[in-house]
Amino acid sequence: MARVIIVGSGIAGLATALHATLQHGHEVTLVTKGELAESNTRYAQGGIAAATALDDSATLHADDTIRAGAGLTDETAARVLADEGAAAIQSLIEWGVLFDRRPGSSEPDRALEAAHSRPRVLHAGGDATGAAIETALVAAVRASGVAVHEHTMLTDLVLADATGVRARSAHPLPVDQAPMRPAGADAGERVVGIKVLRADGEREVLPADAVVLATGGAGQLYSHTTNPAIATGDGLAAALRAGVATADLEFYQFHPTTLAAPSNFLVSEAVRGEGAVLRNERGERFMLGVHPDAELAPRDVVARAIAAEMAKQSGVPVNLDARGIGRETLAERFPTIMAACAAAGFDLAGGLVPVVPAAHYYMGGIETDLDGRTSHAGLFAVGEAARTGVHGANRLASNSLLEGAVFARRVAAALGGLDTAAGGLLDQREVDSRLGQSSSRETTELRRSSSSATTELRRSSSRATKEPAYRDHPRAGLDTAAGGLLDQRSGSGVDRSELQALMWSYAGLTRSGVGLATAAARLRVWAEASTVRADDREQIETANLLVVARALVDAAQARRESRGAHARSDFPQTDSAARRRASLRDSSGTAADPSGDASPDTALTLQTQGH
Repeated sequence: MARVIIVGSGIAGLATALHATLQHGHEVTLVTKGELAESNTRYAQGGIAAATALDDSATLHADDTIRAGAGLTDETAARVLADEGAAAIQSLIEWGVLFDRRPGSSEPDRALEAAHSRPRVLHAGGDATGAAIETALVAAVRASGVAVHEHTMLTDLVLADATGVRARSAHPLPVDQAPMRPAGADAGERVVGIKVLRADGEREVLPADAVVLATGGAGQLYSHTTNPAIATGDGLAAALRAGVATADLEFYQFHPTTLAAPSNFLVSEAVRGEGAVLRNERGERFMLGVHPDAELAPRDVVARAIAAEMAKQSGVPVNLDARGIGRETLAERFPTIMAACAAAGFDLAGGLVPVVPAAHYYMGGIETDLDGRTSHAGLFAVGEAARTGVHGANRLASNSLLEGAVFARRVAAALGGLDTAAGGLLDQREVDSRLGQSSSRETTELRRSSSSATTELRRSSSRATKEPAYRDHPRAGLDTAAGGLLDQRSGSGVDRSELQALMWSYAGLTRSGVGLATAAARLRVWAEASTVRADDREQIETANLLVVARALVDAAQARRESRGAHARSDFPQTDSAARRRASLRDSSGTAADPSGDASPDTALTLQTQGH
């Protein structure tokens, strides 16, 4: 039996906890910075894709996944996802998830979504699939004996050398602004625990034989996102500070259709799968001239087409037209979306609904094998926080929940074979003696250094709930010029809304070398000037976003081509020589110089895997 800490309470974290506890008998502690039921999973609408019908197959599902990934999908990972999908669905059912069935039948109701060759998307509560899964898994976890620590935020990983003699956190906050340590540095190091911040401001070290990061994405990087406020990339930032290998960080998926309202409420792809179409302000179905699959083209294609159409009409949103589906069908199949549209003043069944793209899902992340192992012993990653290669450069619709469920089973199985004799777990007294005093000093020093600057890295309580109107940035994420934000506000810190606006404008749907350089320069200024209170959650979250933003921009500068969710206006073509997946650092620990004159292929040879 091993002591396992899982960070995150979406489908990936909850399912890993259940498998590790029920199937493998581990002592599991689940840490989440909000309430147990708060996660990206809770807001997922469309459903979960799996080949469960007689006219479908895992081969077809894998082929669709590979095709959507724009040449970067790891074929083995895609086939694992598809092959093990049905078993993962069965586990969810055993834990209490009730998927919708066809009227008068015991057969599951399967929806068709963009870029799928068959209707294979299972859903629950019509368009409340994520909420149904989250509710069932939370109940199962509470009944399983898993120790749950709510309102407890990961701040850093704790590392030890191979003998267990040396223990330390990866970095004190604020983040060291020198180049991050190379992925896989200090090969003798292993992760032996985590540092956390409790709701009352107390900081603590939790030791473990293994740590599983299931911390989700980082949608709060952008002004417009479907993600909840908790999605600040905490696990990825901690991994970057520790020198853990990462990959594909340039690939952030934007969902094509969210309400053009402050809520950025996601209007599921399944609505288009049922027959809804997209129209510009002249009433034209512009997607017919963009892709053979029109509104059901891959997400990156639809999102950029919408943004381009908006640019033609001075930032005015495009319209989703679902009038041909029928009010009764819409009310039965999409009750949540119908209600959200009505609350915003729109009638989904009887009128046009203005929609816009928003940041939705991070394809990149902590690099793992197919069992969730990372470059550091004792550290696993699963779900959106991980980069298994299954999504490539563009995720297939409704594969995210399936990824969490499938790879949770595999991570738990890998934990089942964990060698606890390898020295992973530090004695709590050793942790206290080695880290407690330094942690106290760190807190004191940070408080002293930031006593006059506690607002430099901040997100005010009012901003935490107030989201900007979409047309605050009428370019819709299309990078058309440099400058602008670089000249705004010369203060020494960074306001989170400014960081989000910067990323939206220069590292969003479409990027350019000039725009990315602008973003990199501004981010560097903020990073060099910033200070962070070690007991202030909002400041730590913003610091984490800053770490992830710099890594994303670095990766986007290095990839000098357009592929999937990464589009460069200065490199609009896809380069067949640049298919390899790049980590951020080379083997010597030197950061790639994305501003150099290297070819696209050369720029992407840093710690790559062949494809």
